[in-house]
Amino acid sequence: MASTPSPASSPIFIDAESLRATLSHSSLIQHFQTSLPAVAATLHTPIRQSYAVSPTSNLLLMPSWSTSPSSSLPYIGVKLVTHFPQNSHLHSLPGIHASYVLFSSATGQTLATMDGTLLTLYRTSCVSGLASKLLARPGLREVIIWNRTQSKAAELAEKLNYEENMRECDDAALRRAGAVFADNEAALVEAGELVGGFERGVIEKGEVGLLVELIKGERAGRKDCDEITVFKSVGSAVVDMLAAQFAYEARARK
Repeated sequence: MASTPSPASSPIFIDAESLRATLSHSSLIQHFQTSLPAVAATLHTPIRQSYAVSPTSNLLLMPSWSTSPSSSLPYIGVKLVTHFPQNSHLHSLPGIHASYVLFSSATGQTLATMDGTLLTLYRTSCVSGLASKLLARPGLREVIIWNRTQSKAAELAEKLNYEENMRECDDAALRRAGAVFADNEAALVEAGELVGGFERGVIEKGEVGLLVELIKGERAGRKDCDEITVFKSVGSAVVDMLAAQFAYEARARK
């Protein structure tokens, strides 16, 4: 990214349509690959906070802020997410809604509010896309999620886990894997596959590499074409911030 733009006189609102016009998967994957190693050490990212606001609904907060306001990422950001799984059958609405708010870490000024749902879709797919770029078997060109109906596939995607008692793959998959990576350290205490795997002796914490280590070359990725690799993503406030930075700075310069 170029130099940080000067704050506008009033906060920018970036809706879903504007985000689609600003973000592309290829550019965001490249932004993550070049920026993540440089900023990971300068961002303070507490473990996400989850609050049960009803027996079936949750509010999640994912904050992050720069410890160096003079850095290339002089921001404070927080994503607010609501999870109302009953929405789909009670109200014909998505079960997850989100907003992202970006502030200046130098002045505390509100810089932008943006559609956090679409931002999350882009950052999640691009983090997995980056991991696939570095870990997947060479030559693969298509990823398929299989289900009997489109509605069931959408329901599965909405329910993919965010709590340690949920999991998306079994112990056998971890045992067969030659390389296991996670998007960030939170996965070691949040991801059901990993937490349960540690408890059952399927895998050790030290065997799980982090995406930033893979990017830097500090951990070896795929060793040969026949090796099975596993990448677990639980979401990271760091890449939320990077995605928000990309969207805000591109929009502010228009």
